[in-house]
Amino acid sequence: WLKKEGDEVKSGDILAEVETDKATMELESYEDGTLLHVGVKNGDAVPINGVLAIIGEKGENIDALLKSEAAMPEAATATKPEVQESNLPDPGESESIDTSTINAALVTMPKMSDTMEEGVISNWLVKVGDEVKSGDILAEVDTDKATMELESYEDGTLLYIGAEAGKGVPIEGVIAVIGEKGADYEALLAAHKTQSAEATTTEKETVSEPIAASASAVIQESMPATTSSSDNGRVKVSPLAKKLALDLGYNLSDIAGSGDAGRIIKRDIEAFIPNTTAKPETASAESAPVVLPSVVGEESFEEIPVSQMRKTIAKRLAESKYTSPHFYLTMEIDMDNAITARKSMNEVSPVKISFNDLVIKAAAGALRQHPKVNSAWMDDKVRYNKHIHVGVAVAVDEGLLVPVIRFADSKTLSHISAEVKDLAGKAHSKKLQPSDWEGNTFTISNLGMFGIDEFTAIINSPDACIMAVGGIKQTPVVKNGEIVPGNLMKVTLSCDHRVVDGAVGSAFLKTFKELLEDPVRLLI
Repeated sequence: WLKKEGDEVKSGDILAEVETDKATMELESYEDGTLLHVGVKNGDAVPINGVLAIIGEKGENIDALLKSEAAMPEAATATKPEVQESNLPDPGESESIDTSTINAALVTMPKMSDTMEEGVISNWLVKVGDEVKSGDILAEVDTDKATMELESYEDGTLLYIGAEAGKGVPIEGVIAVIGEKGADYEALLAAHKTQSAEATTTEKETVSEPIAASASAVIQESMPATTSSSDNGRVKVSPLAKKLALDLGYNLSDIAGSGDAGRIIKRDIEAFIPNTTAKPETASAESAPVVLPSVVGEESFEEIPVSQMRKTIAKRLAESKYTSPHFYLTMEIDMDNAITARKSMNEVSPVKISFNDLVIKAAAGALRQHPKVNSAWMDDKVRYNKHIHVGVAVAVDEGLLVPVIRFADSKTLSHISAEVKDLAGKAHSKKLQPSDWEGNTFTISNLGMFGIDEFTAIINSPDACIMAVGGIKQTPVVKNGEIVPGNLMKVTLSCDHRVVDGAVGSAFLKTFKELLEDPVRLLI
């Protein structure tokens, strides 16, 4: 948060830095007035269409607005074991629970991405009974995309912990309660459970009416805020810088921060020069191998909890595989001319053109000639896209991301090459914006650089097809009645049979092959 409650703000002011599952962005105010209420803590988030903040006139009463906010339909929350079911009132008694006099606040699990269903508390940094201040780091939370620090927005005592380390908490489930010692937090938990039950019932029966209040509720698609460490002894570092340091094996305590209040940011990591003095290695004396009469071993294994990103990948791909009737078409392509053309192009191109760039351009050209492949199954209709947005699968440490080359058919090879490199870099550093990963109409997955000759890929829904590209392999081929060395590349098109038939997919591959075997056609 760059603003706090009570601050005067104007339209266009930056309220906070917010982080999605793939990017960090700025949250801009759309209103003039006073920041009356902040509805989400640093490191936390609100569900889709939830309230991030309330801006209005200074001194304005926003109790009615906050009450309406609590009644908005959200995901039902699982009951915590510390609260006995027998002590909780029926949903119909919710009006009898008055929490206005309880000097405590709930910390609930936000929906940090559109695919997140729960968050996992990876590590608690405080315990029940500890005094906490606004800005203190309470815990580290694993989402399906990243690990984030949960920062307290309240001053008070940690009265209650809703989930132990390693346990998952559903969206809007209670993570903790912070307030004055002796506060009746069980009544607060009971009211939260009742409101969640009512919200679920309301969601099933009717659409919620708009919130009516004179103050303006700043409603935004939910995104977790970027966090920085407080002055409680922890190193101040941005999430991106922290990840870069971890990937590079740097010790954050050795790096000086140049950001606000000494915060370590990306440029500090990039400029840091570690001490490379090599420690002398202890040489081990060579000895003759000893053959033992018997070998005694111990069976062992390690079980690692599945990350939230991996859970999402598993769910999405399983849904695609078992709901989309896949069939596969494989074709060999003679890449001799493509190799020669690429070499010639790179002599004049401002950026180095890769074989993957040629594949993207050829696929876009083939899609333009075969629009039925550039389609999507929409349950009750088929969408034939007139624009061509090619998604390019990029492997990252946490899983797989698919940045999109928009209007790929109208871009030059050098333009495609530069854009692919830029998007891949953003994917690895988690700087992709929503417009970078949304809207693909066709997907390419290339494993040729890993030495894979041929494979099949699972369709990236709602696309109708995905093309798996293998490596270029030198092999004997017959040309003009003679066996000569040739360079072949195999591609496999996975098709959703609900949308694309075999003849349509085959015609697409035939055109794709013709474009790569005569690359000059890509320039027309």
